[in-house]
Amino acid sequence: MNSVKDKVAHKEKLVQAGCEGCSQFNANGLKKLGVSLSNADYIVALAGNPNTGKSTVFNALTGLRQHTGNWPGKTVVRAEGAFSYQGKKYKLMDLPGTYSLLSTSQDEEVARNFILFGKPDVTVIVADASRLERNLNLVLQILEITDRAVLCLNLMDEARRHKIEVDIRALSRDLGIPVVATSARYQEGIPELIQSIHGVASGEIKCKPRRIQNVPEKILTAVSKLSVEIEKEFPNIPNSRWIAFRLLEGDSRIIEALKNGELVNDG
Repeated sequence: MNSVKDKVAHKEKLVQAGCEGCSQFNANGLKKLGVSLSNADYIVALAGNPNTGKSTVFNALTGLRQHTGNWPGKTVVRAEGAFSYQGKKYKLMDLPGTYSLLSTSQDEEVARNFILFGKPDVTVIVADASRLERNLNLVLQILEITDRAVLCLNLMDEARRHKIEVDIRALSRDLGIPVVATSARYQEGIPELIQSIHGVASGEIKCKPRRIQNVPEKILTAVSKLSVEIEKEFPNIPNSRWIAFRLLEGDSRIIEALKNGELVNDG
C-alpha cells in the first residue's frame, strides 16, 4: 500500500484528475470548471509554439475537460475551458499552436485575430524553457499586439535535464511582463501561473511589454505618425503601433478591419 509503486500510481491519478484534490490548489481558491463557460469575468487566450506543452497547461487549469469545435468559418479546431479563482470566473481559449502571427496560414490567422479582435483580458504565452530562443519570436510578436500578457515558461523539467538554466527575474524584466516557470505535467508552477493571470486580469499587475526597436528610423517615424492617427480614430487602443506596422506592410486583413470597425475599442 505504501510501496513506491503505489505512490507513483497515486501521483499519476492526481495528475489525471487535474489535481482537483490538491490542497495547494484549494488553498489558493482555484476551482476547475471544465467546460462551464457562462458569465465569465475574464477571457484568457492561451498561445504558443507547437510542442510547448500548451495543451497540458490548458488541462492543468481547467481539469482535463475540453469543449472542442471549429473556429467560425475555419477548419481549425478550437478548445475552450474555464476555472474560477478568488471569486472570479475565467474563460480559457486554447489558440492553435503557431510559430508566427504574420497570418500566412489558417492557424496563424486564427491566433492573431483572436488576440487582436477578441481582446482577451490576458494572453498566456506558453514557451519551451529548453528551446527558449526559438520561442521568443512569437513572444515578441504577441507583445506588439497586447500589453496584457504572461509568459508561461513550461517544460522546466526538460530544461533541467539538459542542464539549461533560465534567469526568470531577468527575463521578466527584459520582456516587461510576468514570467512563470512551470512543468505543467507535474503541476509545478501552476498556482503561481494562476496568480499572475489573476494579477494581470484584475489590473494588480501592470505590464510594460518590450517593443521591437531595431527598425530603420524612417519606418519608425512613419509608424509613429500613423499610430497617432489610429489612436484618434480608436481612442486608447493598446496596439496602434503594431497596427501601423501592418498597414505599412499592406496587410489586407487589418485594412479590412479598419474599414468595417472591428478595431473599435469597446472596453
